[in-house]
Order: sequence, then structure tokens, then C-alpha cells
Amino acid sequence: MAPLGKTLVILGLAVATLGLLVWSAGSIPLLGRLPGDIYVRRGNFTFYFPLATSILLSIALTVLFSLLSRR
Repeated sequence: MAPLGKTLVILGLAVATLGLLVWSAGSIPLLGRLPGDIYVRRGNFTFYFPLATSILLSIALTVLFSLLSRR
């Protein structure tokens, strides 16, 4: 298989895996509703910024990629 074809297959699998994770993220308890998440509702305007969730995911991914890069 050509290097471009191999890269496209790997990227496709990565995107599909990421899609499955995002799809199933709704079933993870407390994800997106942590105490540090910013949620403002005024009339018909809603603003939501998952600050604590973003920080938690960033730490988890940093640890995961750090462990994978050592192998």
C-alpha cells in the first residue's frame, strides 16, 4: 500500500474512533457537568463553556500521550 493510502486509512480509523468516543460521551456520568463548567442562562440565551471538563480531558490526554510516547 502506498504511504498516502496507509496514512488515509489510519486517519480514517482515528476519526471513526474519535466519533465513537464523542457519541458515547453523553453516557459518561458528570462529564460536561462538573463544578467548574460555566453555564449562563438568561431568557432565551444560553451560554455553556465546559472549562473544568476541558481541563480534565487535557490532563487525561496528556498523561495518555506521554505514556504512549515512552514505548
